Amino acid sequence: MTATVETTNPTTTTTARLECVKLSGGRGSALAFRDVDLKLAPGKVLAVLGPNGAGKTTLLLTLAGLLPSKGGNVLVDGARLRGGRPALASRAGLVLVPDNRCLFVGMSVEDNLKVAAKRGGPKPRELLETFPALERRWDLAAGALSGGEQQMLAMARALIQQPKVLLVDEMSLGLAPLIVEQLFETVGKIARDHGCSVVLVEQYAKLALDAADDGLVLSRGRVVLAGPAGELAGQVERLENLYFDAPEDKAG
Repeated sequence: MTATVETTNPTTTTTARLECVKLSGGRGSALAFRDVDLKLAPGKVLAVLGPNGAGKTTLLLTLAGLLPSKGGNVLVDGARLRGGRPALASRAGLVLVPDNRCLFVGMSVEDNLKVAAKRGGPKPRELLETFPALERRWDLAAGALSGGEQQMLAMARALIQQPKVLLVDEMSLGLAPLIVEQLFETVGKIARDHGCSVVLVEQYAKLALDAADDGLVLSRGRVVLAGPAGELAGQVERLENLYFDAPEDKAG
């Protein structure tokens, strides 16, 4: 089954910030996901949900250009991207926050941001408006931060690159529930205040849907549910059944 998430107003001709058309991808010869269609407008958040092995992370890596697509197209502001080219994806404005955060652990918070900053873009201290908790850790090495602070720094490093589309993989991994709630609030603030689109891969279905405008549920590589986040949040039992019925293989 092919499902579509439409987060642009169908009565207008506004170009979607991010669009996937029949997108398929995977590692090697195997397909991890197939026939994903979506349109995501500027300033909107899309939650990508599903059990382990569903293809969620592979979808993000394909969008980020770290894996070549196996079919279909990715468009940013109407321009088609060539798959498997991370530099091209980055230049088009797609920025990934991976689940391992990818920080320079021996460098300070400030220096981590300086390394990621673009010429003519925001200064590191300007990010403190979005991530105020980092101010008191400004001169501390990233490796000495708590897990939640490291995730904030990873998000700030992505945001300082002025993304058009922010791709966030499992930001709640290993974090306390209170920190997770704060991070989801921050995701909504980033989309609203900075006008970038956010694709959020998550296991915390309820919190992710609360923060999102729309949702998409993958199971065994297929889109099985898609639509406004509020509608999906009302199908908790169906979502839980998808998680329980998932295969036990891990990648995805």
